[in-house]
Amino acid sequence: MDSTTARGQAAPSPTREQALALAREQALDAAERLFYGRGVQAVGMDDIRGASEVSLKRLYQLFPAKEHLVEAYLERRDVRWRARLAEHVDSVREPERRVLAVFDWLELWFAEPDFRGCAWINAYGELGATSERVAARARTHKAAFRAYLAGLVGAAGRPAALTDHLFLLAEGAMVTAGIDGTTEPATQARAAAQLLLEAGK
Repeated sequence: MDSTTARGQAAPSPTREQALALAREQALDAAERLFYGRGVQAVGMDDIRGASEVSLKRLYQLFPAKEHLVEAYLERRDVRWRARLAEHVDSVREPERRVLAVFDWLELWFAEPDFRGCAWINAYGELGATSERVAARARTHKAAFRAYLAGLVGAAGRPAALTDHLFLLAEGAMVTAGIDGTTEPATQARAAAQLLLEAGK
């Protein structure tokens, strides 16, 4: 059907709120591709404008400063990242295997062709010392991931202290995989996690 309604009337134009929401998503899609692929400091607002086809005026209307765009990009990515992880883990029923499924998912993530390491570690490394917004977003993401692991550890009947060990294994695997460009760190971290789980019985 074309832009007319069933009654032959012109379809209503998007409201200002709808137009802003669409522009925001376009800007965030472009920001995610560019910031994650090339680094935050290597990408300017002109690059975002060109990739998103959102005017600079509209971009700055939505995000008064580049820092705000980086923060929004990290926040949206956090929601999606944790949802993908949970979806994978939820496909496993046995509590101990659910813990190990975290590392199985990391291996799948590391194998993706556009994997460039952890977005929050990368952004913190670039801007954490100068942007409290970016630093806070990175801390929030890591705290949420640790809390998720804690829930899995508790459900598996293992000591709460095991959470920190598993968290550091996962974080170390992310950093190493980002640098080396291989999935091997996930395999190694999973093997270490399994030993820790067995020792905690």
